[in-house]
Amino acid sequence: MKIAIAQLNPTIGDIPGNVQKILESAQDAVKSGARLLLTPELSLCGYPPRDLLLNPSFVSAMSTALQQLARDLPPELAVLVGTVEPNTKSHITGGKSLFNSIALLESGKIKQVFYKRLLPTYDVFDEDRYFEPGLQPNHFTLDDIHIGVTICEDLWNDEEFWGKRSYAVNPIADLAILGVDLIVNLSASPYSVGKPQFRESMLKHSAVRFQQPMIYVNQVGSNDDLIFDGYSFALNGQGEIMCRARGFATDLVNVDFNKKTRDLQLSSLTPECESEEEEVWQALVLGVQDYALKCRFSKVVLGLSGGVDSALVAAIATAALGKENVLGVLMPSPYSSEHSVSDALALGNNLGIETTILPIGELMQSFDHSLADLFAGTEFGIAEENIQSRIRGNLLMAIANKFGYLLLSTGNKSEMAVGYCTLYGDMNGGLAVIADVPKTRVYKICHWLNSHPSALSTQHSALPTEIIPQNILTKAPSAELKPGQVDQDSLPAYEVLDDILQRFIHDHQSAAQIVEAGHDPMIVDRVIQMVARAEFKRRQAPPGLKITDRAFGTGWRMPIASSWVTIKNAYQAIPVSTNTLPFKG
Repeated sequence: MKIAIAQLNPTIGDIPGNVQKILESAQDAVKSGARLLLTPELSLCGYPPRDLLLNPSFVSAMSTALQQLARDLPPELAVLVGTVEPNTKSHITGGKSLFNSIALLESGKIKQVFYKRLLPTYDVFDEDRYFEPGLQPNHFTLDDIHIGVTICEDLWNDEEFWGKRSYAVNPIADLAILGVDLIVNLSASPYSVGKPQFRESMLKHSAVRFQQPMIYVNQVGSNDDLIFDGYSFALNGQGEIMCRARGFATDLVNVDFNKKTRDLQLSSLTPECESEEEEVWQALVLGVQDYALKCRFSKVVLGLSGGVDSALVAAIATAALGKENVLGVLMPSPYSSEHSVSDALALGNNLGIETTILPIGELMQSFDHSLADLFAGTEFGIAEENIQSRIRGNLLMAIANKFGYLLLSTGNKSEMAVGYCTLYGDMNGGLAVIADVPKTRVYKICHWLNSHPSALSTQHSALPTEIIPQNILTKAPSAELKPGQVDQDSLPAYEVLDDILQRFIHDHQSAAQIVEAGHDPMIVDRVIQMVARAEFKRRQAPPGLKITDRAFGTGWRMPIASSWVTIKNAYQAIPVSTNTLPFKG
């Protein structure tokens, strides 16, 4: 039996559009001779629909669309579609009103409906808010093949692989006990660095453990801060990859189930990315492209400072939307170095994007004049520095409002972590493109891009030998808000800062553990305090594309008004000092 995998990119809430994508995939699947078509989790409405699920008319629209879809599908094809199903017993049991479901459609009818059993509530997931868990193993028979059905998280509880159980049941083990011939998993699994490879290793372990062929179908595309990488794949009962779909792109691939051997046969294998830098690049390009198009923007604007962060964001935007749809704005002040302008212009020329220069010196003087009496007798400081950033933010917002452009924020994760950014200034924007990319990784991606210029765009007939000018990559990073300023006046070296942040934010290490790893205690204490103090800024930042398992987005749930700071060890709290930390407001 030939099984088709539809790796779809749904738009959340666009039920008619998502139905059309399923229908088109079904027609292509029939042409290829497929008997069964698999689609991702919640493929009917897109994942994650969040509080749209609390709207009864939204749920009703899905039910109506599902019934019509069943009638419109080719009669010779069975299709598994991700949807929601009302919990008709919730008023009796007190449970949630919906199930996260998979519907089996065949011959014009909804033949069976299966319920997701494991509901994640960690990181960006909040499924227990909406759904009741299914209690029974899900399976059906098609053409004498016994197929087990799981939904996303149902895969993620193999105690042998993890060394523990996060849930009371293991749906894969339950299906193996039932003696199914094949297990399929329909997922909407968000991307993070290295996750495609991790998923394959996890499923390989389960396939080998239970001697069970498996097919994994993943959503692709970007919805708000979440990026979905696709990379759907299939394994035989020995844990060998038999099929792999493309990463970061829609795809339709087929894999054959051999009834004699009761196993999957080798099909097409799309290669994985060659490096993490390539993987992150593709993820961010997809993230910008989908965020813009799904929010109905065709053009973007960003500030070009001549620094590495805005250079990378400009390159990503160019690859995502085309050079004709990107506007770079240079806004030099009296403190801007000559190379900040020349480097930004060189970048714009390399990318082929439009650039314009708006000097802000006169605007700065106007602010100084207005505040002269109130600020009399005080020294030039952070307030005056931040005025420059806010002037630039105002200009960019004016352009975005005037022409209907999407403003891209260019701050990196290192800056967002410690608050080295200005509210209502450089934090302005509709999307923070690299807010989950540490500064050291920004440089790595830029170097990778310079060695792979074809990744920029197929629209360029004559790409330069380097996309990011070398001077941008070699000069000391600086906000240039006062004479001779460099980032390391206020921050540790980025190699040091990023390692501390990785240990503290991602690895949840205490200050003592970070010091034991070789870091200066005073620097560790200062960085941790800066992270705590910057929470109010992060709460007001635009959504940032998530590429790690600990991003400052929907999965980051820290209080703003808190005096708890982990310092010295995991159990000691100290008040946050307001006098010793350089801090851009």
